[in-house]
Amino acid sequence: MQGLHIQLCAALTLLCLNSMALGHDTLLKGSIELRRCPGAPAYCGSFDRPLDPTGAIPGRISIYFEYYPHSGAGESLGTLVATEGGPGYPATESRDAYLTLFKPLRQRRDVLIMDNRGTGQSGAVDCRELQTAEKWTVELNGACGDSLGGRAPLYSTAYAADDLAAILKALNIRRIDLYGDSYGTYFEQVFAVTHPHVLRSIVLDGAYPLNGADYAWYPSYAPAMRDKFNIACRRFKPCAALPGTSMDHIQPVLQELRSHPAAASAADSDGKQREFIADASQLAIVMYGGAPAFATVRELDAAARAFTAGDRAPLLRLMAETASAVDSRDPTGDSTKYSAGLAAAVMCQDPPQIFDMRLTPALRTADRDRAVSARKRTLPDTYAPFSIDEYRGMPLDYSFIDQCVKWPAPPPSHPASHVVAADAHYPDIPALIISGELDSITTMADGAAVAAAFKNGTQIRVANSFHVNALSHARSGCAARIVRRFIDTLEPGDVSCAAAIPPLRLVPHFAERAARVEPAIAVPGNRANAEQLRWVNAAVTTAGDVIARLGGNSTGQGVGLRGGTFRVMAAAAAIRVSLTEVRWTEDLAISGEIDKPVDRTGTLRATLHLVGPGAVTGDIKVEWPEGVADSTAAIRGTVDGVAVLARTAAP
Repeated sequence: MQGLHIQLCAALTLLCLNSMALGHDTLLKGSIELRRCPGAPAYCGSFDRPLDPTGAIPGRISIYFEYYPHSGAGESLGTLVATEGGPGYPATESRDAYLTLFKPLRQRRDVLIMDNRGTGQSGAVDCRELQTAEKWTVELNGACGDSLGGRAPLYSTAYAADDLAAILKALNIRRIDLYGDSYGTYFEQVFAVTHPHVLRSIVLDGAYPLNGADYAWYPSYAPAMRDKFNIACRRFKPCAALPGTSMDHIQPVLQELRSHPAAASAADSDGKQREFIADASQLAIVMYGGAPAFATVRELDAAARAFTAGDRAPLLRLMAETASAVDSRDPTGDSTKYSAGLAAAVMCQDPPQIFDMRLTPALRTADRDRAVSARKRTLPDTYAPFSIDEYRGMPLDYSFIDQCVKWPAPPPSHPASHVVAADAHYPDIPALIISGELDSITTMADGAAVAAAFKNGTQIRVANSFHVNALSHARSGCAARIVRRFIDTLEPGDVSCAAAIPPLRLVPHFAERAARVEPAIAVPGNRANAEQLRWVNAAVTTAGDVIARLGGNSTGQGVGLRGGTFRVMAAAAAIRVSLTEVRWTEDLAISGEIDKPVDRTGTLRATLHLVGPGAVTGDIKVEWPEGVADSTAAIRGTVDGVAVLARTAAP
């Protein structure tokens, strides 16, 4: 009877076949029978595809996806598709972020999320050594490619885009609104060029182009990186009041690291102790890596000034935190959460390189050396203030230009850097490009190039913001609102909120002793003296320092700059952080609790107990509004039995 029903549906109406419940746990969507995903309001499916659509190499691959039917009554208005960055991350691992973005649209729209081939549950590539080694090397990259053999080029973005098109056809989904972030924007452009008639609209969040002049050298990186720090400093009064730009403030520490590189040790955002060489390349990854984005820009200027003055702890901590944050691999080595092998396969197959990928690795090394030598002669400041060699000292998946030198040469049937035809045209569809003003990974210039490629492309500059701005980790909900309106109406509408996001509150300076901290400002009713108000301000700064670590924290525990520990507990409305003798200065230990709103707005509240030298003790309550320019923290309590009523700039 079920087969007859399907035949009748096909004969009578396409709508009947388009989506038919077969039971509580199954759904027939187009020609694919989907099963209910465990514990989720979604249906899980897999679609068998040839590993090599050209047929030159045999084999099959199962592509996993999740389908979320619209929640309201009536027919669907369309299907929203989200695709993830990396490359290497599976889109379904970010389902919560995508469903949150789409939530106001889901009553009338379905959602589809697919794991690209080689990621997640779509046959994750697992090059074990590359996945688990302490450090990526060109040799491990090459060995991964060798282990994949003829399959290596088959993980190209072009084939992943074809997989999505095939699934959409099988599900009888004719047109989609496509959202992607970071590398997902690269995937989107490939899909737009190769399958243009499937798209109703496209949103590219943190976009970079498929190609361009001098592309392989990533020439927009250094200007964007310099702008990131200079803009943040210029918009923060204590930093702007110092002579010169932020780059001028950082230059002395770069010179010192060049002259005296040294072995160092510091704790990362999870409190794990890391050993490394503090040198120019380690500083480069702090400045270029953009992770953890907020902490690096908030603190580097002050940390650099502290380092040259003899206080090394703040900068070494940033180096340790960045080393942890830029490593995309899962700590347990699980390739289904992030596939280093897939990342290498895509990066060595799709974008142009500074060398000829048709050469064997032995000849390619010489070609690389020739290209680098020529660059040093003609454009030595490509990555200023760092030299080309200092830039190359960063991890391979951030410096880019060396990572594929030992990757096996692809066969002529699957040439590298031919992800789309050279004369391919972008479709004339509504395209929205979201670019963070402080994003040095997918830069404003990159976003402008992508917007220009679409005849109907619009770039939105999100002020004082970093990489990827429509998802929940962004500094503001502005871009998400613009994206939803764009999908709904095909127009961005009023985008004034993108220019109204508050500047970053930087660290004015680091202090080893609380006596070097500016006193909080007394308000009527205060009985505390200037020294006691310094203790109070140092306590508030300690709380702010812990909050800044949350963006890179993944274990729920961490350590203070100069000692002590903290624990993180997430709840529905707020993140609670418990402090135990956390020290931002060496002479002041802070314990207590911080309740930070999960939303980007709201009031942060902290109850802090401070213990200083000479048996100084105090208990204060602090609160300040989040997401507000020039926010002020209100303070009340006691220090050594004396009433404190004061205010200070929110950290």
